[in-house]
Amino acid sequence: MTAHDPDLKIDLRKDLDATLQTRKELGPEYEAALVDGFLEKVDEKLDSAIDRRVRRNLAEQQMAAVRGVRPRPGEGGHGTFGERFGFAAISLVLAIPLSAIAVVNAQLPGLIVCWAGIVGVNALNVTGFFPRPNSPRNGE
Repeated sequence: MTAHDPDLKIDLRKDLDATLQTRKELGPEYEAALVDGFLEKVDEKLDSAIDRRVRRNLAEQQMAAVRGVRPRPGEGGHGTFGERFGFAAISLVLAIPLSAIAVVNAQLPGLIVCWAGIVGVNALNVTGFFPRPNSPRNGE
């Protein structure tokens, strides 16, 4: 209802003005019915505005997928927060036995190499180096 939908804002303002004028004419005994009617109109208009936005966003995503375009930054191009968090959590859990194996076999240099690999894999995951299913990379 901000700058995205100025028409919706104007429509709701007109409906509110009409409801207030009707209340003045009918009196306070009809106030509850008028408020309920206004809220139903608001609910219907918001539902239709949200439905239009969702359909538009879905169509844009489908067109981008058909064209093979990667989503813009902030649109889930590098996985959702849950995917990134899960990857990091699993890599840290696996880091425990890997660190133990590295220390037993190669002491401090082995531990350094092990953790360099763990940090490197997580860095590549964050930058989006690994392709996601159903998220084609440019040129592929």
